[in-house]
Amino acid sequence: MPYTISKEVTFAAAHFIEGHPGPCRRLHGHNYRVRVFLRADELDELGMVIDFADLKKLIGSVVDRFDHQVINEIPPFDTLLPTAELLSEQIFRGLVAKLDTPRVRIDKVEVWENERSCAMFEAS
Repeated sequence: MPYTISKEVTFAAAHFIEGHPGPCRRLHGHNYRVRVFLRADELDELGMVIDFADLKKLIGSVVDRFDHQVINEIPPFDTLLPTAELLSEQIFRGLVAKLDTPRVRIDKVEVWENERSCAMFEAS
């Protein structure tokens, strides 16, 4: 697919990783940065993969529920460990379920816990 766009959003949230041997087992917070990559073979009638404003709304429809929350309390993370890896997968799957444009596909979702630590989930 020759066209790729990305959009970043941020949110603040807390979590803990039950069973972690280090300090991550305790409640702590991050200013998360989520970057979503979309791909398309063809552009729409305006010459876009998707309008960035529409992409921002799409991402918000999936991630806004985490903002200023304890992620461990929000399904599916009430039964799933809220690691950056699993968070990127769940955001990816949530976006796929809500994207209603068959011309466009979600390519990759990155979840950054800080400036140096990122996990990503990619389309196979």
